[in-house]
Amino acid sequence: MSERIDFEDVAIGDQLAPLERGRFTTAHLMRWSAAMENWHKIHYDQPFAIGHDKLPGLLINGSLKQNFIAQLLKDWAGRTGWVWKINFQFRAMNVVGEKLTVWATVTGKREAAEFGLIDLDVGIRNDKGVESTPGKAVVALPYRGRATVPYPFVPPAM
Repeated sequence: MSERIDFEDVAIGDQLAPLERGRFTTAHLMRWSAAMENWHKIHYDQPFAIGHDKLPGLLINGSLKQNFIAQLLKDWAGRTGWVWKINFQFRAMNVVGEKLTVWATVTGKREAAEFGLIDLDVGIRNDKGVESTPGKAVVALPYRGRATVPYPFVPPAM
């Protein structure tokens, strides 16, 4: 978890420190599948994934990739900020053996009454540079010298 980051500390164009995960093994995917109770064979049965579904290998679970994006943003916002919105698309498959890098870039800043809003482009790239999960996010950050973003979070009227 990072130190407190305030709205005034952020500039358009800033890149968050990337989150790296992997190389993924079948054990990683099996454990995640068990935890999520997702028993689709494309995540743990390689002969099925390749032979039946004609996939390039065992697929890294979409919910796991979703979790990584949320983790990057929450770690950056810290205990004083709030991850308000995340949306993304699964545009390419990630498979066992890949290393993933989760990234985010600040694209905008907006002021609300009690806190500031940070707009970000987000995504996940594999070790070959292929973007699989592009998206956007909004994070609420406190103003310098003011209270943390309130919990429960109430979206600003805009």
